[in-house]
Amino acid sequence: MKFTTRPEKKTAFSIHCRHCPRLVAHLEAVREAHPAYHARPVPSFGDPAARLLVVGLAPGLHGANRTGRPFTGDHAGILLYATLHRFGYGSAPVSASADDGLRLRNCRITNAVRCLPPANKPTPGEVARCNGYLAAELAVLPPGGAILALGAIAHGAVLAALGLRPAHHRFAHGALHPLTGGRALFDSYHCSRYNTQTRRLTPPMFERVFEAIARHFGD
Repeated sequence: MKFTTRPEKKTAFSIHCRHCPRLVAHLEAVREAHPAYHARPVPSFGDPAARLLVVGLAPGLHGANRTGRPFTGDHAGILLYATLHRFGYGSAPVSASADDGLRLRNCRITNAVRCLPPANKPTPGEVARCNGYLAAELAVLPPGGAILALGAIAHGAVLAALGLRPAHHRFAHGALHPLTGGRALFDSYHCSRYNTQTRRLTPPMFERVFEAIARHFGD
């Protein structure tokens, strides 16, 4: 998937966004099939002044698309929230629902695409149209902060939002990409059901990425 390297305009997130016709139509069908689901653009979750920003791909059908909170209520959130808790970012190791009382400290979670895409596969145009929301999140990341990209699409979306050339910052699990202001971009395979069940991504592998982030922070 190719991304523009032009910095996207920073845009305040709106739960009423309807910029992507294919995603709008898909969410309307999902709401009809599952009236109790959130089935709208999913806002970021966590500390607005966080020094760590975790960027995923997109809401899952029965996860964030259902609950309205990133990585909440589906398999992809199991490893992520357990690891965040282990490293002191989360008040609990499990994220079951948007009203479960979980709090994040110095961490914020968002997605490259805020709406559920069909087959969990957003188009390059959909990633680009959502990129202004990610650019706004990155604009407030403090000096010395860190970004954790979960998967190659999230990695590419971060680069596009920052106006960086992909050829100079190639995705690889465990990679560290120094940025301006003492910030850094860290890469990990996505903590999806497929990756964890096939052991492409194991808990120790994921924890090593967080250990590298801790070293970046000097913790």
